[in-house]
Amino acid sequence: MDKRTTSLKRAEQTAGGIAERLLSWYERNKRRLPWRNTADPYAIWLSEIMLQQTQVEAVIPHYRRFLERFPTLEDLARSPLEEVLKAWENMGYYSRARNLHAASRRIVDLHAGRLPENPDELKALPGIGPYTSGAILSMAFGKAVPAVDGNVKRVLCRLFAVDSPLSDGATQRFITALAEKLVPAERPGPFNSALMELGALLCRPGIPQCPDCPLRSNCLGYAGNCQNRLPVAGKKAKRPDKEAGAAILRDSKGRFFIVRRPADGFLGGLWKFPGGMLHPGETVTDALKSRCREELGISISVKDHLMTLQQFYSHFRLTLHVFSGTIQEGGPLSPAAGNRLWASPADIRKYPFSRVELRILDALFI
Repeated sequence: MDKRTTSLKRAEQTAGGIAERLLSWYERNKRRLPWRNTADPYAIWLSEIMLQQTQVEAVIPHYRRFLERFPTLEDLARSPLEEVLKAWENMGYYSRARNLHAASRRIVDLHAGRLPENPDELKALPGIGPYTSGAILSMAFGKAVPAVDGNVKRVLCRLFAVDSPLSDGATQRFITALAEKLVPAERPGPFNSALMELGALLCRPGIPQCPDCPLRSNCLGYAGNCQNRLPVAGKKAKRPDKEAGAAILRDSKGRFFIVRRPADGFLGGLWKFPGGMLHPGETVTDALKSRCREELGISISVKDHLMTLQQFYSHFRLTLHVFSGTIQEGGPLSPAAGNRLWASPADIRKYPFSRVELRILDALFI
């Protein structure tokens, strides 16, 4: 019998005891988070989308404000995307908001406004993958399915001494199989939450707090004194550097010229200052003139350097050079007036911007 088969058998044999001890620990130690006080599938779904790639402490105020603005799934579906993006502002990873909005409309159209309980129908919705589906099904509908996020992967790698790289597809499938063996038929939602909470509070990256762990007696990593080396990380790709330029263009009334990004592109649907990425060998001045001519059909002169900002994204690091400028030729409000406009300092923050554009507004004292 190979090691993985042995581990799966061990998971099946110890599942009852693990669930009992873990749930008991969870009831005593869990954090009081707002999404743990609801049985509303929409609110649970929203929390899981927001918690992707965002720390819990940062999510809480956004979660509350979002539900105040869109208290029901139908409210979200009826609202324009721009309002949803504005409510999502400063959360980052805006594709989550676009997918949330698109999925809400599909749910209203195809599922009478109710999140589907069928796993295939749920995973067919934009932005819902295996983890989010498992979280919704177990926490909102009481289905005995696993919800395997980063915390759970780390816990299970240590609990069963999984020593293959976590980035490997085979390792990912094995961890999911372990989770399937462990999730109980009763209280699967609290169990999945408890596994995640254990990873967040005790079985943390680096050195885990093993003396306080309710599963220490079951942990093969702890027994083999290798818990600090697990999970095994694969090679991390270097994050490339990219450069871009932004032009601050004002008219005689002091208004700012802003442009809405294409819905299906980078930071889709958000507003920005004119400009874009630099091509290899381009100066910032040449790039700004070229991007404004190519994308907007306007000719600009580039004037003073105002600031240079750095912003980290999931796959690259951006250096943004911001210059003042003026429009020399071209009609900025035609032909696509809906995607470009002059915004007064009093009104400009009504539009949804990415974090780096908000930093520009802050620096300009707007």
